Amino acid sequence: MNTKLVHDVEQLQEETKSLSFPIFQTSTFSFETAQQGEKRFLGEEAGYMYSRLGNPTVSALERKIAELECGFSCLSFGSGMAAVSAVLSSLTKAGDHVICSSGIYGCTYTLLEFMKKKYNITYDFCQMDTKRSIEGLIRPETACIFIETPINPTMEIVDLELVSCIAKAHHIPVVVDNTFSSPYIQRPLEWGCNIVIHSATKYLGGHGDVIAGLVVGGEECMKEMKKSVHKDMGGILSPFDAWLLLRGIKTLGVRLDRQCLNAEKLMNRLSKHRAIENVYYPFDPNHTHYKIAKKQMSLGGGIISFEIKGGKEEAQTFLNALSWIKIAVSLGDVETLIQHPATMTHAGIPLKERERMGITNGLIRLSVGIEEWQDIWKDLKSALDRIQ
Repeated sequence: MNTKLVHDVEQLQEETKSLSFPIFQTSTFSFETAQQGEKRFLGEEAGYMYSRLGNPTVSALERKIAELECGFSCLSFGSGMAAVSAVLSSLTKAGDHVICSSGIYGCTYTLLEFMKKKYNITYDFCQMDTKRSIEGLIRPETACIFIETPINPTMEIVDLELVSCIAKAHHIPVVVDNTFSSPYIQRPLEWGCNIVIHSATKYLGGHGDVIAGLVVGGEECMKEMKKSVHKDMGGILSPFDAWLLLRGIKTLGVRLDRQCLNAEKLMNRLSKHRAIENVYYPFDPNHTHYKIAKKQMSLGGGIISFEIKGGKEEAQTFLNALSWIKIAVSLGDVETLIQHPATMTHAGIPLKERERMGITNGLIRLSVGIEEWQDIWKDLKSALDRIQ
């Protein structure tokens, strides 16, 4: 995997022998003219013509991600939510139904609410822990099953093999938001799922300098998506952003190895602090879904969620007492980032629904960076000690 991350999927056949894939910063491409005696029309030959439809730098990124996720092909988008929107738009029609994992990202939730109001597309949340719980929600109009695992921000794990087997029997595609793990840790297509989504802004980019989304899947669904929502809705990725991702992906393995190691060190210390009620981390042996996580994930990931005793006021006291850890809504960067889901990433979800998902006012989400873990812990502990 680390070798695949570093090396390009294809050798550049250029005189320069450039080791860094070039940025084709162009909006359009010229057509070859027909030579004397040739009977063909302009544009009949294969190749690029307009960067919304295809660009060499973007194509290099898409080929690399498809290879890493073991998919037929990949499509890139201008943001993670553009990717989510494209997938749901491609798979559903007015009146359809979607089954979701028990928790989802705040903007995915509000997108489903938008689709419900505009197109009468309904959705149900499901714990997905048993065959009975999943099949009990399947309807004739169920268009897809949409999963986050680990779930943002509660870190619950969904058994991808279980869901895929049930969905296959009912001819329902399974979509997995794999942002938290990246293909370095988890590859849902290998467990029978049909489509993988990434907010490439996060671990794939890794440096907080690009907004992007990626979708990987099988031949039939990807070809349909490319000729419809990708082309006509036009939420494409720029060549420069594709180049930033190609650069960031080279260090994905090195970064995640360090972030996961740091996360395990911090998880052990957080669980013993008097101000902490609960700690949620997939590779914690006490985690409810520990065995499932160990089955389908190679590492525990770089995200830890934990609950502060008391609630919202104590959580804010803790966040305000941090010295250098950044309070920010993103994750997966080389810097350690921290946030309060109830008032930040998931604020758009109604209180009752947030509570059902397990997003309490005391819940904190920590995206562990590559700094020395001792320095991260020193800042966390100092802030936690301020809570009375």
